[in-house]
Amino acid sequence: MASQLSPLLQNYDQLILDLDGCVWVGEEAVEGSVDAIAELREAGKRIAFATNNSWRPGQEHVERLWGLGIKASLADVVTVGAAVQDLLAETRTGKTAFVIGSLALVGHVEEAGLRLLNDTEEASRAEVVLVGGTDRVDYDALRSASLAVHRGADLLATARDPTLPTAEGPWPGTGALLAAVETTTGSRAEIVGKPEPRLMQTALDRLGEGRTLVVGDRLDSDVAAAHAAGLDAALVLSGDLSAGDPELDGDGPKPVEVAENLAALVRGSD
Repeated sequence: MASQLSPLLQNYDQLILDLDGCVWVGEEAVEGSVDAIAELREAGKRIAFATNNSWRPGQEHVERLWGLGIKASLADVVTVGAAVQDLLAETRTGKTAFVIGSLALVGHVEEAGLRLLNDTEEASRAEVVLVGGTDRVDYDALRSASLAVHRGADLLATARDPTLPTAEGPWPGTGALLAAVETTTGSRAEIVGKPEPRLMQTALDRLGEGRTLVVGDRLDSDVAAAHAAGLDAALVLSGDLSAGDPELDGDGPKPVEVAENLAALVRGSD
């Protein structure tokens, strides 16, 4: 079966696949992605899914993959929320925190041993401020986060992605929310997810040794994170970028291949 894969894919033992913009866009699978993943597995390639999306816990990502016809276990999915939990548990257990983000992200912060100050009068005096993707944010939350950072809180974020790809077009991403806090405070957040290498390193721990290809739809997060982790990356144009986009000719780490989508990358055709 390996001979049916593109010459590029035959050179790799395993892949780390982004979810938003690569496997799915909005609620729908990217055309051909389900079959492409099945073909990779039939060829003996190991696969992990890594996502900067902190809106859902890992189990919901697994259920969503199964719902599209993609077999996956919880160990196959590396979420930025889990990476946040690991980092906070290692470095900030016992501190107070204010979170702009989903209930899933709040749960990771509490599991790491921090005391949540959301919905309290002390919110603006939290020692750690964490910003993640959410469609539930208001001015009071941005104000509390900004005041806490102004007073010395550590500022962390799951990602700096400016947009979230959806079927109707780009939605504001984590970076859009983070920009409000950074602009107000003059501070720059520590990023836990891509383009930092932590997610890739966690995925590699789960996959084991082997030549690895990262596949994603963003140069500034997926390809950059792969480069930071010392891995090759391929770019698919099923998310935020399209052929002819000026960003493709910009500075920064370059992908080893650019394809219309995951299926085209796997099969070596447009």
